[in-house]
Amino acid sequence: MPVIAPWPAGSAAAAPASTAAVDADAAAEGTTVDHLTETYRLHYRSLLGLAALLLDDTASCEDVVQEAFIRVHSARKRVREPEKTLAYLRQTVVNLSRSALRRRIIGLKLLSKPMPDMASAEEGAYEQLERDQLIKAMRGLQRRQREVLSLRYFADMTEAQVAEALGISLGSVKAYGSRGIAALRVAMGAPAS
Repeated sequence: MPVIAPWPAGSAAAAPASTAAVDADAAAEGTTVDHLTETYRLHYRSLLGLAALLLDDTASCEDVVQEAFIRVHSARKRVREPEKTLAYLRQTVVNLSRSALRRRIIGLKLLSKPMPDMASAEEGAYEQLERDQLIKAMRGLQRRQREVLSLRYFADMTEAQVAEALGISLGSVKAYGSRGIAALRVAMGAPAS
């Protein structure tokens, strides 16, 4: 699988001449490779964290984020406004995470016997237990609630940005968010407010 790797500092001097010609064409019709590279450098970790809230293993999260960058790179001429590149990447991460979960569900249905439970290596750390409890509670939410809460609170998006990213109304974002938080409180044993 090809990898989108950021250029070292001083990228204009380090970029090959053929990339400069491609960037000139892309600048006329969409976002540039340099802009996408800078977005990769600045937002890779946050997108990886977003995938981690929707998926359950690091390897899948890394694969999803890498595939999102590859797809956006391939379609960069369609991203007319460079400031929307990050939103496009977030939406791609969410969609690829959904696809990964669908494939897992089909795989689990085809298994003849259930997978054994794996014990965690360090169960004594309070912070790890709390994080595990939150992740478990997030997994228990409806898909839309989990997506809205992940984008709203982890990716630090506004309600309007979440609505645009998921293609739902602002009212739906508020409703899913409110119900999701209430369900998390119940699942984690926090007092209702």
